[in-house]
Order: sequence, then C-alpha cells, then structure tokens
Amino acid sequence: MHVNGVDLCVQTFGDPAAPPVLLVNNSLLGWPAEFCARLAAGPRFVMRYDLRDTGRSTATDPDAPPYVLRDLVADAAGLIGALGLRRAHVAGFGVGGWIGQLLALDHPERVASLALLCTRPTAPGPSDPDLPEHSPEIMEFFMTEPEPDWSDRAAVLAYQAAARRRLAGSHPFDEAAAREDAGRIYDRTVAAAPPGAVPRKIHPANQIASTFAALDSGDRWRERLGELTVPTLVVHGEEDPFFPLGNGEALAREIPGAQLLVLPRTGHELPRPVWDTVVPALLRHTEVAAAED
Repeated sequence: MHVNGVDLCVQTFGDPAAPPVLLVNNSLLGWPAEFCARLAAGPRFVMRYDLRDTGRSTATDPDAPPYVLRDLVADAAGLIGALGLRRAHVAGFGVGGWIGQLLALDHPERVASLALLCTRPTAPGPSDPDLPEHSPEIMEFFMTEPEPDWSDRAAVLAYQAAARRRLAGSHPFDEAAAREDAGRIYDRTVAAAPPGAVPRKIHPANQIASTFAALDSGDRWRERLGELTVPTLVVHGEEDPFFPLGNGEALAREIPGAQLLVLPRTGHELPRPVWDTVVPALLRHTEVAAAED
C-alpha cells in the first residue's frame, strides 16, 4: 500500500468487520502467522506490515535513513486510514513499542487501545538512570561477534540463531525453528544501497539495528506518558536481556491505568510457550477497549 509517500508491504488476517488490531514490529514476520491466525480467530481483523527498510517495504540506505522516527509513526497512522479504518487497537513489540507509544500520543484519534510488548519508554541510545540498560552479555555479543557476510544465507542464519539464543529466556530454545524463521525473513528482504553503490543483501535484524542507531528520534516522550488515556497493556519478559523488566514496569507505572503482564522464563521474544497466555490477554484487552469504543 502507498502510504505517507512510501510503499508498505501489508498482510491481513480475519474478518475486516471484526475489531481491527495493528501489529507493529520491524519485519512483518516478527509476528508469526500462526500467532496472527489465533488473534484473528478471536475474532479480530489483524494487520501486520514491514517498516521502511525491512522486508518488502520501501528500501533506502539503512545506514543513512532519509526519515525520522516520527515518519514511521505517521506511516502507521496513515496505514490505519488507508485500510479504511477510523482507529485500531495497536500492539508494538520492541522498536514497534516506540512507534505505538508515539502513535497514541501524537495521533490519539487512530488508537483504540495500546499493547506494549518488550519495549521501553526512551529512544535508542543511553537510557535514563532509573531504567535498566541492555545486559552486559547481550551487548558483548553485538559489539564483539563478527557480523556475517550478509550475502551468505547460511552464515546469516547461523548468526541470527546465535543472536536469538542470547535474547531468549530460559524456555527451551528451538534453534532449528530460529534458523527457519531467519531464513524466511532473509528470503523476502529487499536489497538496499545508497545511490551509486553496489546493492547488498541486508538482513532485517541488521537493517533495523543500523537504521534506528542512525535515526533522528526527535523529542523525548517519556514525560508525556501521563497524557495517555487509551487502555494500555504492558507485556514483558521476566528475563528480557535487551530491555530488562524494569523498563516494562516503568511503562505500566507511568501510563495511567496500564496493566502489566510479566511472562516468566521469557526474554526479548514471544516464544510459542507463551502464546496461550499472550493471545487471550490481547483478546481480553481489545475486547474491553472495543466495548468502550
């Protein structure tokens, strides 16, 4: 769909007449199809999409993105309208949680309810002193582990599986499934390069990391969380090494009326063992908000 001056790859599940739920991550495959189908059976009209510079959406140079964080927020707001909707229930995971927070703050007319999964109330870079930072172990991996040749599919899948293992909690880790997921993401990624450069295959996990590191995030928004009036559910892994649990606790504390769901043995992830908890929680949350709406 052409939205806000760019092309966004979107996939929908379920009955368009059901309450709409917009899922925000980096690649749309960050929300597994079976997870989306379970939500759609709610019934819900579920929408997932690729952010700019991921998957099949508009690709630029992710090391020098010609847009800012608020453009990604405007993309989400425009997508809701382009799909013929007045508003939607919005769920954002990780970096998608930043987009969800700003969407609810800056475009409240588009948000019926908000779910924030494994995210924090501050932008990329050093966090606030009262919030726990990335674990030393995960930072050591990302800072010292040599990046693979991003044109070598096998090397990329091995690297991504190793990264996912370190982001995971103490649930049993399925390395074969992690490699399969990484392969699906790799195979549908658009090659991006600056003008005049040789196009290169970039894995979305690397794209989003380099993009957000280079992105202008604009003004802080943590101090504005008290302005939120939409029903909010915060979901966070008890063992999240990337955005440790204190970040989710801060969100739940500072957003009026927010509810906190802590997932035992869970890292920076939504592993299959927690779906039986998370899907019903999202359905209950959006059901109450839909009734109020």
